[in-house]
Amino acid sequence: MSWRLAETAGLRMAREIAGRLRAAGFAAYFAGGCVRDLLLGFSAKDFDVATSAQPDQAVRVLAQAGIRRMAVGAHFGVILAIAEDGGERVEVEIATFRHDGVYLDGRRPEEVSFSTDPREDVVRRDFTVNGMLLDPGLMEEQELQHGELGGKAIEVTVAERAVLDFVGGRADLEARLVRAIGDADRRFEEDKLRMLRGVRFAARLGFAIEAETMRAMQRHAGEIGQVSSERVREELTRMLTEGGARRAFELLDESGLLQSVLPEIARMKGVAQPPEFHPEGDVWVHTLLLLEKLPAGCSCELAWGFLLHDVGKPATFQPAKPGDRIRFNGHAEVGARMAEAILARLRFSNDATERIVALVKHHMQFGDVMAMKPATLKRFVRMPHFDEHLALHRADCLSAHGDLRLWEYAKAAYDSDEPEAERPSWLVTGAELIAAGYKPGPRFKPMLRAAEDAQLEGLIRTVEEGLALVEREFGRA
Repeated sequence: MSWRLAETAGLRMAREIAGRLRAAGFAAYFAGGCVRDLLLGFSAKDFDVATSAQPDQAVRVLAQAGIRRMAVGAHFGVILAIAEDGGERVEVEIATFRHDGVYLDGRRPEEVSFSTDPREDVVRRDFTVNGMLLDPGLMEEQELQHGELGGKAIEVTVAERAVLDFVGGRADLEARLVRAIGDADRRFEEDKLRMLRGVRFAARLGFAIEAETMRAMQRHAGEIGQVSSERVREELTRMLTEGGARRAFELLDESGLLQSVLPEIARMKGVAQPPEFHPEGDVWVHTLLLLEKLPAGCSCELAWGFLLHDVGKPATFQPAKPGDRIRFNGHAEVGARMAEAILARLRFSNDATERIVALVKHHMQFGDVMAMKPATLKRFVRMPHFDEHLALHRADCLSAHGDLRLWEYAKAAYDSDEPEAERPSWLVTGAELIAAGYKPGPRFKPMLRAAEDAQLEGLIRTVEEGLALVEREFGRA
């Protein structure tokens, strides 16, 4: 088996750690997703090492090698090796072979027992494609010409006997299947989060979920509420940003998990839209088309903005009447409030919530850009992260009627606007109004807004001209 890969600091560090453990007399293998990705010919991002060394023994080996380490789950036999490589923080997780005791909380075993048998360690894991081990001692690397793969690259050759596969993972990789190891019901009863992880793996890899594994998900989908909101948020965000977002949400729907984690999105199904603007179909279909356009690696905020932009439509649906079309009056405002509630439930940060809610709240304003006064248009394109608002509107159009004229107009205004660092400060501020004799109060806001609009439109160029405008429109101090 041979692949050409981009060399990573994680791969170098994981090989060194496994070599050190082996030299000290312990078994040590690459484990989990990194093995899956290497066998698929991908450059793995995260590396895990499974070993017969118990935590205190592994710590001694790392200490002798001068490698920083952190006990992140000593009770479960997990430590984290940490290094800096060219300014990049590199982490490798090292876990002792183990078998698990009883799971009572749907997330973690009450106790674990350490083992020296790699087979015993593997059969407790989640999915067959993540259940293979790889002996890095039987891996050979040859450096390729610099730049061939966009940076330092290597050709990796792995002997067939290097892969330990006790669960049929190789066959499922070839069949492009995500299958639970052993009894699927038991795997999901042990750890409910595995259901979301299975959906994410299938979507990102372009795999199907094996039939019995899917049926077990459907049987246990209602139990996902036992998982913390933070864990659910992280899995959903990774589904949205790793690539394959549309497929992920189709699988969430098929498995029954969507109704449990995001019932507001599930309610989009069957909500009709006016065909003259949305020939693609209902709100659910429209949202899936947007998710299909999400690029891998996009920001969390943009991804959730794509997902939630029309979340207010089911609640504001008004069927067509004679002489009129289907309408969703106020759906952006309703959707913004709903998005805020969803994001609070999932424990998003205040900053992320503000940014996502802004995408939902303002996405319909593009319909007015050609009629906006110059000052209003400038304010619009100067919203924080306006590039994300543009990206959402473009995808919104391409997932519906396909007309990009409003997007082109707004983008031209955005591109021609002065960079923020070059924009002049406001001529009239509260301090100027007070100095002119005006008393602070409710009138200050419209006064300042009038002066700012006039400045944006080029009607005033000095403080004196601004104060004169305020006096004309609001009277003397």
